[in-house]
Amino acid sequence: MHTDAGLVTAAYVVAAVLFILALGGLSNQEKAKRAIWYGIVGMTLAVAATVSSAGGQTVLISLMVILGGIGGWIVANRVQMTQMPELVAGFHSLVGLAAVFIGINADLEMGAALAAREAETIEQLSGFAATIASKSSVELSILRVELFLGILIGAITFTGSIIAYGKLAGRLSSAALTLPGRNALNLAALVSCFLLGYLYLDGAGLWTMLLVALISGAIGCHLILAIGGADMPVVVSMLNSYSGWAAAAIGFTLGNDLLIVTGALVGSSGAILSYIMCKGMNRSFVSVILGGWGGEAQAASNLEGEMIEAKADAVAQAVQDADSVIIVPGYGMAVAQAQGSVSELTKRLRTKGKTVHFAIHPVAGRLPGHMNVLLAEAKVPYDIVLEMDEINDDFPKTDVVIIIGANDIVNPAAQDDPGSPIAGMPVLEVWKSRHVFVCKRGRGTGYSGIENPLFFKENTRMFYGDAKASMDDLLRELD
Repeated sequence: MHTDAGLVTAAYVVAAVLFILALGGLSNQEKAKRAIWYGIVGMTLAVAATVSSAGGQTVLISLMVILGGIGGWIVANRVQMTQMPELVAGFHSLVGLAAVFIGINADLEMGAALAAREAETIEQLSGFAATIASKSSVELSILRVELFLGILIGAITFTGSIIAYGKLAGRLSSAALTLPGRNALNLAALVSCFLLGYLYLDGAGLWTMLLVALISGAIGCHLILAIGGADMPVVVSMLNSYSGWAAAAIGFTLGNDLLIVTGALVGSSGAILSYIMCKGMNRSFVSVILGGWGGEAQAASNLEGEMIEAKADAVAQAVQDADSVIIVPGYGMAVAQAQGSVSELTKRLRTKGKTVHFAIHPVAGRLPGHMNVLLAEAKVPYDIVLEMDEINDDFPKTDVVIIIGANDIVNPAAQDDPGSPIAGMPVLEVWKSRHVFVCKRGRGTGYSGIENPLFFKENTRMFYGDAKASMDDLLRELD
């Protein structure tokens, strides 16, 4: 027996409000925990309402929810914070794949519904097919457009997210794949998809949508392969937006208002975040999509000077003598899981009366907000964690800057070298401080493949080694 439609609609409205509150709360670190609970309660309510209204499919859907919940629990407990970027990309791929499957299934249901309408056996239909059978020809045409868009966006999201996962996990090269005429290839593939969509609307059949899924899947692969490592944070945000629009398309197809609302929330917020991050790199969204940074590295021979190493005792002495310290975290801190040691260092320095701040660049790490999450996990006070625009003017007045596993976000070539791949990108102006210590595992160029002149400056010293081990060494020297 179906649950009253009014109750389901009411549950969806409440869930949508909770999702909006959750999204709004995430803008403030102190309210983030409460916001997460809003999202959890909203999703639980939405799932419960959907399952209870499924009629004869309640048992099957409940079983799928339980299995999915168990799988999610296992994955969440195994994944480290350093693996969050690839986990997010993996989840995005599932949303895209769901959109493709739902689109194909909806077409099959449409065929069954139209056949039943011609045979005047509509009363034998149930569920989605019964809903389709009651639609007018105009409504069916709109439904076909929704199916086309859902499959197109879903396939791009699915394959693009898989490639992003491979790059973020280090299983694929972070360098950008630059095929000859790659933009023309993408345009030709996209035009082909829309031509197939026109044929589908003209009654050509499901084969057109299967081809759209294959071609758009190839577009997704090529788009992300053509984007270099430095742009991967934007890619994650962009794929988040794609998955939202795919979910919204599914919502239109299924006539589910909650999916439409939540999909639009995710899609628009992901797009806005992508725009903010592109602005933080002084790049257009289109330029990122059509091929980002991460190609050939600059040759070290083009840089003057040498990289001078400093041991833990020298770093400790500089820190002891300093009145002000700024710490710049990067992906190296996440890889080494050094946030706990960094938090302890912060406590000790503040206890000694020193001013300590953290400088966060909009694209630090490989996921939007990656560094903020790690620092919050390590109990670093929110009020000393500052964004780039808030702290850049403080570097000339700072005695010591400690950079932990960051490269492009502190690269002066962005301002000094018009030929650099990151020319024009706003960066943390750490070189203006009195002393700079760069905690780095090795002498290579890092994930994006771009050399950093900061390492050769007179006031810079290289603090080589694993970030956690280096911070622990520094803490021992401060004892």
